[in-house]
Amino acid sequence: MLSGRRLDLLDPSPFDIEIEDIAHGLAFVARWNGQTMGAWPYSVAEHSLLVEEFFGLIAPEAPVKWRLAALLHDAPEYVVGDMISPVKHTIGADYRALEDRLMQAVHLRFGLPAVLPARVKAQIKKADRLSAWLEAVQIAGFSEAEAGRYFGRPDAALIASVTLDPQPPAVVRGGYIERFRTLMGEMETA
Repeated sequence: MLSGRRLDLLDPSPFDIEIEDIAHGLAFVARWNGQTMGAWPYSVAEHSLLVEEFFGLIAPEAPVKWRLAALLHDAPEYVVGDMISPVKHTIGADYRALEDRLMQAVHLRFGLPAVLPARVKAQIKKADRLSAWLEAVQIAGFSEAEAGRYFGRPDAALIASVTLDPQPPAVVRGGYIERFRTLMGEMETA
């Protein structure tokens, strides 16, 4: 990692995980395999910031630690990249196990339980699907009907004021780190 840490993918240690590495990696990993409109690829870091925002709208009374979990929901992709779902399914259980080990280490590193409660995981997944629908329609060339078949129909009120505009990786990296630090600060004072 750029921090100098060495991360064992088969047995990741929480002590080898740094938010700067996660933010950097996710800011340079393109969602939709880079097949998006705009001057910059839409990054996993941008997606993660949007998912955290949507999570806050879906579960406004949730403790801040679950907002942090939403921000970190794709953190393993800083190491393994953003693989589209059909490829993940083809690779199968071994890939899922790798992702799960990485996610557990990330969670433990930042004071979250290794495994999230089912309700929280479902709320994050709902926010993730909202983000995917919006990305599909606004920057990946899907019609609303096509996006609805894959991701469900979103609540119009939740997405009404959101316009996606992919940003340069360095800007996104900074925004991701800033949001992480804000959430960690709120967790410490809660």
